[in-house]
Amino acid sequence: MEQPRLDVFQVIADPSRRQILHLLSKDSSTINALAENFDMSRPAVSKHIKVLYNAGFISIQDIGRERHCVLKQDGFKELNEWLAYYDKFWGDKLDKLGVLMNDKMNKK
Repeated sequence: MEQPRLDVFQVIADPSRRQILHLLSKDSSTINALAENFDMSRPAVSKHIKVLYNAGFISIQDIGRERHCVLKQDGFKELNEWLAYYDKFWGDKLDKLGVLMNDKMNKK
């Protein structure tokens, strides 16, 4: 049975998946090496890796008998776009507040 695709926030909501991303930000790693960093079974780590892969956060390369995980930009792009929208939103609000404050100061 195929799992429904999670949105990026559901993907990064899990602390184990965030830790996997953090580990992969330092260097690519095999699934077995990643599993050594967690107090869970290798199949459980593999499920987290599959979620990250399906969301575009990582790619998996078969090298010999091992599967290497590498960070990918795709999942982060969606996060960045969402954050950029609100960064602009709050920047605009603060700019307007600054104009109001300056106008008020100049009227004194």
